[in-house]
Amino acid sequence: MAVLGGDLNSVQEDAAQMKGAVKVETKDAYAIHEIKGANKMTLREYVSSDGRVFGVAWQGPFMPNMAQILGSYLSQYSAAVEQEHTKGPGRRPLNINTPGLVVGTSGHMGSFNGRAYVPQLVPQGVKAEEVR
Repeated sequence: MAVLGGDLNSVQEDAAQMKGAVKVETKDAYAIHEIKGANKMTLREYVSSDGRVFGVAWQGPFMPNMAQILGSYLSQYSAAVEQEHTKGPGRRPLNINTPGLVVGTSGHMGSFNGRAYVPQLVPQGVKAEEVR
């Protein structure tokens, strides 16, 4: 899947893996590459004008493979998840907001959604809230 900080080449690979078609929406400073997979998963990759993936959002019946989506940012995510678990058990949305990585996930069995982005890679003039 799309890898945060990766390049545009991953989009076509993701479409093939998901057996889906890519729809591209162009904005001023970036493009959204939306893939709707045969498995009812929708993946949106936010690609800056220099070709880097700065954000990823998903919606579908299951959680995506976070290792594939986060790539080299997985260790930051894992450490933040461990920190969240120290707050005690319970079902609640996961919100990680570190200087180098922001991840938010929510949902329940059969309906999950989330987003992840790297603040330093978000193009100038783009609001982080646009990754959704």
